[in-house]
This record gives sequence, structure tokens and C-alpha cells, in this order.
Amino acid sequence: MQIEETALSGVLVLTPARFGDHRGFFSESWNRRTLEEAGVALPEFVQDNHSTSAKAGTLRGLHYQAPPHEQGKLVRCGRGALYDVAVDARRGSPSYGQWFGTELSFDNGRQLWVPPGFLHGFVTLQDDTEVVYKCTGYYDRQADGAVRWNSLGIDWGITTPILSDKDAAAPAFADWSSPFEFRP
Repeated sequence: MQIEETALSGVLVLTPARFGDHRGFFSESWNRRTLEEAGVALPEFVQDNHSTSAKAGTLRGLHYQAPPHEQGKLVRCGRGALYDVAVDARRGSPSYGQWFGTELSFDNGRQLWVPPGFLHGFVTLQDDTEVVYKCTGYYDRQADGAVRWNSLGIDWGITTPILSDKDAAAPAFADWSSPFEFRP
């Protein structure tokens, strides 16, 4: 497993090894022991989610779940390609409001670890893109929230994404009061 730290403390890019031959490939997409041996201890996962987006340019985010129902997410692409983004939303953090983005695709096999206290979103780069992610907390409708996708200067590579009503109506980051606090 290749582990890359990012400019945002706690956000990691994980690339599992793939073993292939003429039939295809095999990969362990998640192995707690492998990560712990490399010095990475992620929280326990309690829920797996799987979404599909029919059209390239579909943008989902920036989403979060407020405490005490916050979620960390280990995100990967099951089919197609996406640009995945994490935003530090922890009040008092040295990197508050800063973001990190990377391409996740079926071909590159990369995964993004988005810790609790971060906003998360992605835009699909290909039609029929599937996103699969593990969560450290259960979904809670009352804790569910969003911040406007274009209020942080993120270069999504598009100007008119396909949005849900919830994401289109989300408040700008500057008008939003974060429920997360930085704990060094």
C-alpha cells in the first residue's frame, strides 16, 4: 500500500497494490493491519456507501455530518473517474478553509481518506462513474449538511455542474457556521 500525506494534516491518499495478469487484477482495497504496520491508524468503519452518477460533470458536495454524528470517509472509484475534494472545516485549525483535491479513477486505484471535521465533495469526470466509500459514522438525516461547491475557490474543472437541489441551495462557506472544532 502506497501512503501519501497531503498538505492537509490527516488527509491521506492511499494506493493499494494491484496484482494483475491476462485475466485482470486483484487488489486489497482495505487492510487495517497493513495500514497500522505503516503507522496509520484509521477509526473503525461502520457503513459502506456506493453511488453512481450517470453523467460526467455531476457534482456532489460539499457534504458533512455535524457532531456527534460526524463521519470520516475512505473514498475510491469503482468505475470511471472523479475529482475528489476534502476541505478542512475545523474551526481553529491552521488549515481551516483550505482544500485538497485529487483524481480517483478505476484505472489509478487511488483512495482518499477524509477525516471527520472535513467537508467532502466530488465531480465526475466520466459518464457512469461509481463511487464507493467506507464511513466511520452512521448516516443521520438531522446531522446532514452541505456547503456551496463554488464558495471556496476550488478548481473543479467545470463551471455549470449537475447539482442536486440540496447542493444548489447550500450556503456559502463564508456564511456558514462550522460545527467542527480543531483538537490538536
